[in-house]
Amino acid sequence: MPPPPTQNWIEAVRFGDDGLVPVVAQSALAGEVLMVGYADREALERTRATGQAHYHSRSRSALWRKGETSGHTQAVAEVRVDCDGDAVLYVVRQRGPACHTGAPTCFGAPAGGTLARLAGTVAERARTRPAGSYTAQLLEAGVAKIAQKVGEEAVETVVAATAEDDARLASEAADLLYHLVVLLEAKQLPLDRVLEELERRAR
Repeated sequence: MPPPPTQNWIEAVRFGDDGLVPVVAQSALAGEVLMVGYADREALERTRATGQAHYHSRSRSALWRKGETSGHTQAVAEVRVDCDGDAVLYVVRQRGPACHTGAPTCFGAPAGGTLARLAGTVAERARTRPAGSYTAQLLEAGVAKIAQKVGEEAVETVVAATAEDDARLASEAADLLYHLVVLLEAKQLPLDRVLEELERRAR
């Protein structure tokens, strides 16, 4: 579905002498910056027409759609133009990693928010399984054990909410969120799926 900005937003863009404008891709769900590319008028027009992020490859001097070979597409939820018109923001729903290296973003681990960073750290622990890592130990114990821990932390959060102070509640809630993120990783369910569901319910 094409993105919903006003009809003439492309007219607000000030292209450089090379006919290009920088484009920042940002996650619509977690808010992190995923990558930076360039677009010419044709790329912006294709993005508007299709709802899929298009860019201009400076190395190949060609139009390209994000994910056309990797399958890691970007569905564009919104387009914004910088106040001076010399940069464009694609707010996207990223499918798979944004970076060609396989990293979640071209800047390394997600940095858009605490939960996104936590999910990135947990995913890294799942890949490397460093010695002494509590996260790695949990993942090796399996889904049933992690789910049990989530249940325990949920009970402790309820107790803290009803019988203890705010500091204790914050601590127990943090434990609950952490173990929930580990459970999502164990089930290979991206955090974005949960954020999408929350966004759907908020409509």
